Amino acid sequence: MASGFSNMFKIPELRKRIIFTLALLAVYRIGCFITTPGVDRIKMNSLFGGDSQGMMSIFNFFSGGALEQMSIFALGIMPYISASIIFQLLGVVVPAVERKQKEGEAGRRAINQWTRYLTLGISIVQGFFMATYLQNMSSSGEVAGLVTMGSAWGFKLLTVLSLTTGAVFIMWLGEQINDRGIGNGISLVIFSGIVARLPNALYTLYEQALGDTSGTVGLSMYQVILLTVIVAFTIAFICFFEKAQRRIPIQHAKRMVGRDAFSDQASYLPLKLNTAGVIPPIFASSILMFPATIAGMFPNVEFLQSMRVALMPGDWRHILFYVSLIVFFCFFYTAVVFNPVDVADNLKKSQASIPGIRPGKMTAEYIDRALSRVTVVGAIYISLVCILPEILVSSFQVQFYFGGTALLIVVGVALDTVRQIEDHLTNRHYEGFNTPSNRPRLRKSA
Repeated sequence: MASGFSNMFKIPELRKRIIFTLALLAVYRIGCFITTPGVDRIKMNSLFGGDSQGMMSIFNFFSGGALEQMSIFALGIMPYISASIIFQLLGVVVPAVERKQKEGEAGRRAINQWTRYLTLGISIVQGFFMATYLQNMSSSGEVAGLVTMGSAWGFKLLTVLSLTTGAVFIMWLGEQINDRGIGNGISLVIFSGIVARLPNALYTLYEQALGDTSGTVGLSMYQVILLTVIVAFTIAFICFFEKAQRRIPIQHAKRMVGRDAFSDQASYLPLKLNTAGVIPPIFASSILMFPATIAGMFPNVEFLQSMRVALMPGDWRHILFYVSLIVFFCFFYTAVVFNPVDVADNLKKSQASIPGIRPGKMTAEYIDRALSRVTVVGAIYISLVCILPEILVSSFQVQFYFGGTALLIVVGVALDTVRQIEDHLTNRHYEGFNTPSNRPRLRKSA
């Protein structure tokens, strides 16, 4: 591990990529503190002083706290993620988009361009609703003085322009990291926002462990040690399952070179245990936040208020609905991003097959059965990690920051970035973070 870190800066190209990535992430974090014109940042920050519920809390989480600062990056990377997911779903139901996805590099560039246009449109819509929401909060007296600009439409136009520009700029930063940096740019933007709030979360947990001056009893030393062990175990648990694969052996046709026949030494089709990534908990959290958001708009409707209470974190009904939605989206999103029929066709075209399975339809059915079983385990794994904070809150009575979607994103992005750095090191014959694996070689058959 130590030699891997020392070797990172011995390769000029890798060193430039790492420095370039860190520089762009620093630019993003600086922009998170540039307040949108016409908004009182202190008044905006007071809205998130307590346990904020509703869709605002989700936006604030994925913007790295930029929303509570009401910065120009308040929309974060969510418009681009939403646009990307929309085109992935359209690829299943719209034949034109599906054809573009199969056109190779040219089709990928076209879809990326469409995604940028859709990101711009989503940012404009979200920016307008955000400006209207702030204007209503200020004019109704709920947060007096939140909007400091006199002209209502002038404030809305300026806010839409600022937030849209910020969202498009973040999208550009992510694409630049993909092209000239190291790691996945969009994931690293979210990663940096979560990690930047980690020191404040640690201090808050420290205060909760000590208790406050009003006589509230904090955590005992035994509870603190137990909590630390649970955090370490959770991180190891996520690392294990994020790297876990179901490897289906693949047999390639022999190749003739002169009079000799050659075949690959080892080949397999890897099925990740967590194919859907962090999309299921994000979608599930968004859906469960809608009742709280709607209930806040209609405080006199008893049905909505009872639904909001039932879906509050910590309630068994919330846990039940949350786990059910996670399992559903694990299967749904896996079916969107992984098509066994296409994989079987590609194997057949490359003259490869699964030993004992006929090419074509039988291969697709075999891969589909294996993928379904793997997805069941992956859905259980994601559900356990996501409900861990609620279990610890009810057990220790503390706000647990190191679980759920946040920890999945942090560990997943860190593993992916380390893997890319490892590839750069091994390709240039440097020792990486792990024991170098032997590269596949051609094996001469009898």
